[in-house]
Amino acid sequence: MFKYQVMESFAGFDDFLIYLGISALLLVMFVAIYVRITPYREVGLIRDGNMAAAFSLSGALIGMVIPLSNAVKFSVNPVDMVIWGFIALAIQLLVFVIARIALPHIAQDIPAGKQASGFFLGAISIAAGILNAACMTY
Repeated sequence: MFKYQVMESFAGFDDFLIYLGISALLLVMFVAIYVRITPYREVGLIRDGNMAAAFSLSGALIGMVIPLSNAVKFSVNPVDMVIWGFIALAIQLLVFVIARIALPHIAQDIPAGKQASGFFLGAISIAAGILNAACMTY
């Protein structure tokens, strides 16, 4: 009985690995693109202790993971999940572009360590991710 219950618990493990792998790949793709479209180098700034860059990149990551988790939760198959994952990725990149247009000084503020700008950009990214995820409840 116990052996059967344990084996039954692992019945969906292959699907778990597929969705986790796809999610990780999409997240890595997002970060790779995001750090290339920003006019500053977040990772280097974070290594130097720049909290504005840490707030900004952390918010972007969270803003991507929230709708990505909904894409996993509500997708009907891995292909559907990839489609919605790319939509989430595109929305998050668009958020940065819009923020940069609306607040052109942000490109200088974050490397300068102005925490308020980094925090605000991170908050915008999280807010967009929450809204994006809510819209994925199809």
